[in-house]
Amino acid sequence: MTSRVLLVEDDAMVRDAVALVLEREGYDVTPVADGADAVAEGITGAHDLIVLDLMLPSVDGLDVCREVRKTSRVPIVMLTARTDTIDVVAGLELGADDYVTKPFEPAVLAARIRSVLRRSGDDTPAGIEGVLAARSLSVDLEAQRAFRGEDELLLTRTELRLLVELMGNVAKVLTRERLLEAVWGYDYLGDSRLVDMAVKRLRDKLGEPERPPGYVTTVRGVGYRFERE
Repeated sequence: MTSRVLLVEDDAMVRDAVALVLEREGYDVTPVADGADAVAEGITGAHDLIVLDLMLPSVDGLDVCREVRKTSRVPIVMLTARTDTIDVVAGLELGADDYVTKPFEPAVLAARIRSVLRRSGDDTPAGIEGVLAARSLSVDLEAQRAFRGEDELLLTRTELRLLVELMGNVAKVLTRERLLEAVWGYDYLGDSRLVDMAVKRLRDKLGEPERPPGYVTTVRGVGYRFERE
């Protein structure tokens, strides 16, 4: 089935070049140049992935990401200038799944999109099936739904993969490198911000357990551990 990509970029030359490459890769591309149009398209649920430039007229990319994440777990790949570290962190905190820095080769972006879509189509780490449960949390792996008690958690696909990886290894310390490999794939070694921001978002959505310790503990200088009750 052809994957549908919403391409949000206000620079016409960049937008046309990326759209051409993605269409040659077999994607069905919907190009938009304005942040307001991006929000309108992004919340429809009609797309399998969003490529989102952060510098946009009308509504900026961070606001687009924020609005889309209120209702959708569609994968989002941000486009950002190489020096915009603060925007990268802000976008990851808002729920973006990955980012590519400008300038970039369209073919490199296409390869990154393939990787993100592959992960989103295979949300369950190998060797884990059925319902995963720990403390007050549970994940229906077939339905790809997570719950705290009877309340469903609105997690992105990346957050869900991260939660499953942590819950599947209760009381074990998982390094950032291992989580990068398991959740994001081999192409992402070296950027721990993806892990740290995803853990931060996940903690916020899980909330505090009824009794300590918290669900996910930081092991300083190493990584993270899902705690037993």
